[in-house]
Amino acid sequence: LTFITSNGFAQEKTKKQLKAERELQKQKETEALINSKNFVFDAERANPMGYRTIILDFNTYTMKVSEEKVTCDLPYFGRGYNVAYGSSDGGMKFEGKPENITIENKKKGYNIKMTVKGERDVYVLLFSVFYDGGANVSINSNNRGVISYDGKIRAPKTEENKK
Repeated sequence: LTFITSNGFAQEKTKKQLKAERELQKQKETEALINSKNFVFDAERANPMGYRTIILDFNTYTMKVSEEKVTCDLPYFGRGYNVAYGSSDGGMKFEGKPENITIENKKKGYNIKMTVKGERDVYVLLFSVFYDGGANVSINSNNRGVISYDGKIRAPKTEENKK
């Protein structure tokens, strides 16, 4: 009876094995998103240079990235150097085709760098994407100070692809 009972327990996976399988699955999903160059970055925190971290509203601020177009709708906190007179839009809002895309595989994730020419500015985006889906994006522009955002990447929903 003891032999049968211990054999039954040996078939079950340990918590460590289950956690490792979940992590591997998440890593494969993240890798597929990066390779497709089609993902959505959901910002959770803004990190302006020289200021404290600002927690953002949940599921409100996003950046949609594809090979054809980058659409950014993120808040901006920091210093503006050359802003159009009478401009009331204080956010980091732009659209443009990404250029010079480089993807580097690192020990714990990926570094993705791209340049996007907006209507009035040029933006350099540097993503650090971790295997668990967590991400950080740093945005450098000619007219504003550098700002970075912490959040997560995910696959775009079908209605987001149509926009």
